[in-house]
Amino acid sequence: MKAVLVRQGGVLSVEDAPDPVAGPGEVVVELRASALNRRDLLVRNPPGPAYRFPLPLIPGSDGAGVRRDTGEEVIIYPALGWGPREDAAAPEWRILGGPDDGTYAELVKVPAENVFPKPRRFSWEEAAAFPLAALTAYRALFQVGRLRGHETVLVLGAGSGVSTFAVQLAVQAAARVLVTSSSEEKIERARELGASGGVLYTDEGWPEAVRELSGGGVDVVLDSAGATWGKSLRALRRGGRLVVFGGTAGAGVELDVRYVYLNWLSILGTTMGSPTDLHGLLRMVEEGRWRPVIDSVRPLDEAEAAQERLRGADHFGKLVLTPG
Repeated sequence: MKAVLVRQGGVLSVEDAPDPVAGPGEVVVELRASALNRRDLLVRNPPGPAYRFPLPLIPGSDGAGVRRDTGEEVIIYPALGWGPREDAAAPEWRILGGPDDGTYAELVKVPAENVFPKPRRFSWEEAAAFPLAALTAYRALFQVGRLRGHETVLVLGAGSGVSTFAVQLAVQAAARVLVTSSSEEKIERARELGASGGVLYTDEGWPEAVRELSGGGVDVVLDSAGATWGKSLRALRRGGRLVVFGGTAGAGVELDVRYVYLNWLSILGTTMGSPTDLHGLLRMVEEGRWRPVIDSVRPLDEAEAAQERLRGADHFGKLVLTPG
């Protein structure tokens, strides 16, 4: 098969690789499309030991294709070894695409329990773009953030894969959605997905602008930036919930602890989601009319260019690779 490998020094190499062979309880999927996530950049150039895996390695967590043994059209659930609990994954939990070979390839091997029926109304590219980011958004909004239909949620960073799904899912649940962005264009595109409005995070006083837009503070903030926790907390109403699932702007933050407890605020961490979460998400897909937002589609040979676009600030939605 053709595959993209990460080699020493963060080099991406398109090569012929051995076809994966399914063992007991495993299946091989012929991929029709795969999708990029920011995690792929960390696997390629690890910022710390959590992303240092034996190389060479095929990256990629998201994919959709045809199950070789049955011919079924499937999506891949990217979490391996989640475990029995719903509040947190088991210690052996990991994500496909490091250390296990992932989806930047024509074929991928996964446990049989990790394939789910492809949503019928999605194209191959949309189905591949869907699992990791949409599941992260679903769990952050509903299972961890406990968002309800009458509430207002602020989604930081309009345009990322997770944020586009978060806007669409929250709107489907009848919540009011606000966003932050570095550009008015992206705020407008978020409005097209159902958001009520947004603010520029390049303005120092954006938390106050959010409080004004929301009538006193939002109920929930979804924050994948990390270094923005202090400002995100200021955008919440009393008793609000800050849900965090990333550190794209930095892993360190300094907080006013008194402000947190004197305003009854909660800080909640999450990442990915359980199989139960995925079942709930798929129900929303069946009941909804939205579609994954695709920024661009490229062949496997152009994985380097796709990652460069993901690394920048111009993309809106998911970036997808196809074997052909």
